[in-house]
Amino acid sequence: MSPATALLRRICEVKDGEAAALLWSFAYFFCLLFSYYVMRPVREEMGISGGMDRLPWLFTAVFAAMLAAVPAFSALVVRLPRRRFIPIVYHFFASNLLVFFGLLSLGAPRAEVGKVFYVWLSVFNLFAVSVFWGFMADLWRSEQGKRLFGFIAAGGSAGALAGSFITAAQARQIGTANLLLLSAALLELAVLCVGRLNRLAGQLGDGATGPDGSAAEERIGGGALRGVTLVLRSPYLLGICAQTLFLSVTATVLYFEQARIVSAQSMDPARRTAMFASIDLTVNVITILVQVLVTGRLMTRVGLGVALAVVPVVTGVGFAALAAQPTIWMIAAFQGLRRAIHYAVDRPAREILFTVVAREEKYKAKSFIDTVAFRGGDAASAWALSGLSALGVKAAGLSLMMLPVAGGWVLLSHYLARRQAERARREAG
Repeated sequence: MSPATALLRRICEVKDGEAAALLWSFAYFFCLLFSYYVMRPVREEMGISGGMDRLPWLFTAVFAAMLAAVPAFSALVVRLPRRRFIPIVYHFFASNLLVFFGLLSLGAPRAEVGKVFYVWLSVFNLFAVSVFWGFMADLWRSEQGKRLFGFIAAGGSAGALAGSFITAAQARQIGTANLLLLSAALLELAVLCVGRLNRLAGQLGDGATGPDGSAAEERIGGGALRGVTLVLRSPYLLGICAQTLFLSVTATVLYFEQARIVSAQSMDPARRTAMFASIDLTVNVITILVQVLVTGRLMTRVGLGVALAVVPVVTGVGFAALAAQPTIWMIAAFQGLRRAIHYAVDRPAREILFTVVAREEKYKAKSFIDTVAFRGGDAASAWALSGLSALGVKAAGLSLMMLPVAGGWVLLSHYLARRQAERARREAG
């Protein structure tokens, strides 16, 4: 047993031959979410500073951008092997950050740059993380994912913690433009991790990658729009898509409630940015502790169904509490708890669902579900909320409408867990 394996076994259930790939996976997600969380509070402040009435338009713009981005990504997947198309995605986003840096440095109108940046960062977040987890589902088998995805997800939480801390403590001293350069550099470090993982892939056993790492060299092929048809033809993928819509709709309602409550407070933009960063910081401290110490053991001992159902249950209870007491402290507690459990338990559990699908589905169908379906749910629910508000539906009424959504989400979670177990058994047999 290597020293790295012996050390890791104290905190997660790693086996021989997995330690190096596990650590590089951790580092990859660390760099990725470090890059994103440096910018997240800036996006949140820009979103609110333009006024609540602009949010539906921003959500719609993000959805439109996703509709354009997904076919472009699928075209890369069709033509290039994994070892090439994943780095290209991150190089592209890093180059975009340099463009934003140039615009801000040259004195471009902040309000106009802010609109584009809000849309861009929303696209980047979902795409970058979707590609990451697609890669993880391609590298690790279902059984490995249940043991190790919690620890890997902790890498992202550690990166988010670092990004939140830097932005909360040093945003004014560093400046927005220089934060963009830091984010770009972190994306390039993520590319380095991808290269190391492709070289280590053959050590992970009989997953999608062959003993010689051949999956990194092979093109997936198919059509650029194949992700849509793959989802429509598979009840299992449609179930994951519905799960994503439940998450998206409830997150949008919660986001609007947060924006409404926070914007009603007397705060200048700098204080709002600092407050969002402080919430992120608290959430990420809780998340990383749960991921390292609880998640892997929870999924291997209690089961995937329970892990998938935790966030729906918290969502139902949280909206009931918010309907009774719509205060800034309640929204902060609800949002913080939900996000912590989502990142610590729900997200790793959800990604295990993709370990038992075909390689084409792991990249094309997954990118469609994680981006277009998610942001489509955002846009549709944003406009629905605007319409309901115009009709006089109060915040308490909107919160109560989410209770049956949470109930359906719990039932769907158990269905998906059963189907995943069936597929895993067939794959192992």
